Amino acid sequence: MSSFFLLSLLFGLAFGQTASLCAPSEYIIHVEKRECTYCLAINTTICAGFCMTRDSNGKKLLLKSALSQNVCTYKEILYQTALIPGCPLHTIPYYSYPVAVSCKCGKCNTDYSDCVHEKVRTNYCTKPQKLCNM
Repeated sequence: MSSFFLLSLLFGLAFGQTASLCAPSEYIIHVEKRECTYCLAINTTICAGFCMTRDSNGKKLLLKSALSQNVCTYKEILYQTALIPGCPLHTIPYYSYPVAVSCKCGKCNTDYSDCVHEKVRTNYCTKPQKLCNM
């Protein structure tokens, strides 16, 4: 029984990432500027899903490299720009946003990701909406 457990543990450590369900997911960003008449609803993709992590309760039994706390993060990103309608001439009417092309399970990079789990904010418009399909 113990050899089966050991083989299962090694197999899980070696191939655990293949069981991860981290992929680009559809998401709607609501963008508005105080000076502009409309709120823009933008369809984009973000990285979301499950990544295999390893519980640190077994840290005395496992190597440090086996104790990973991975998140679903961007592997490849494109940036697109949308025009917010109803903006006066003195206002810059453009908004650039990321589009997830591919995702991976890995360490959270604060250069391009928010790695802190914050209180859920409502993503909504206070002005009339315009839908932007990019």
